[in-house]
Amino acid sequence: MRLTILGSGSGGNCAYLETDETRLLIDAGFSPRQIRLRLAQIGRSPETLHGILVTHEHTDHIAGLAGLAGKLGLPVYCNRATAEEIVRYHDMSFDFRLFTTGATFEIGDVVVESFSVPHDAQDPVGFVLRTVSGRVAFATDLGHFTRLVGDRVRNARVLVLETNHDVRMLQECPHRPWSLKQRILSRHGHLSNEAAAEGFEQVVGDAMQHVLLAHLSRDCNRPELALGAIRERVERLGARHVQVMVTSQDQPSPTLSL
Repeated sequence: MRLTILGSGSGGNCAYLETDETRLLIDAGFSPRQIRLRLAQIGRSPETLHGILVTHEHTDHIAGLAGLAGKLGLPVYCNRATAEEIVRYHDMSFDFRLFTTGATFEIGDVVVESFSVPHDAQDPVGFVLRTVSGRVAFATDLGHFTRLVGDRVRNARVLVLETNHDVRMLQECPHRPWSLKQRILSRHGHLSNEAAAEGFEQVVGDAMQHVLLAHLSRDCNRPELALGAIRERVERLGARHVQVMVTSQDQPSPTLSL
């Protein structure tokens, strides 16, 4: 199994997962051109994809769908509420493969588990992708770490975890109105570094080997702050078998091969 975070942040989110039989995108929040360019950097192209999994309908997760899934006829896997918002945003239909939130389904040799997350979208989900090399969990765009989220991601070998903001930086940010700050800080907003670290402490175990820190705010966080928060828990818990890496908005992260 090979996993590459093609980019993650407020300006766009997209990940690529590949097994011997299956090639998937998780979200498509960049322009089609950017996604194509970033796939090319790892020697891949959209034409070989078997589908796109969508967590929710916010623009930084679906902006590239029309130029990829629409143009190439790729299946789009999402729940009904998300599909309705995608159609409204892009003003076109897609080859939707609808699932009910909480359902488990298969795409080739990948078993996909969906689960509900608390975020300010119609019906946002996280995913656990079960492969022969282990589980990859996506827990991004959530306002707090629920018991359900913890139960679903606990046995993951790889955890893609939101570390969106440093609370002090967000509170002091001069570019954001207070209403937006309240939304981000709410229980249906985004995880702070500290909240992500607390969630990590709840679920880390012997199975977990990699944590990829995702969706960092360009204005209200710094990679070193996100890394520091998680690594402090790694040291406190003696979980030195876990490798922690920060993803980037601007370029693909190094590919994990398991």
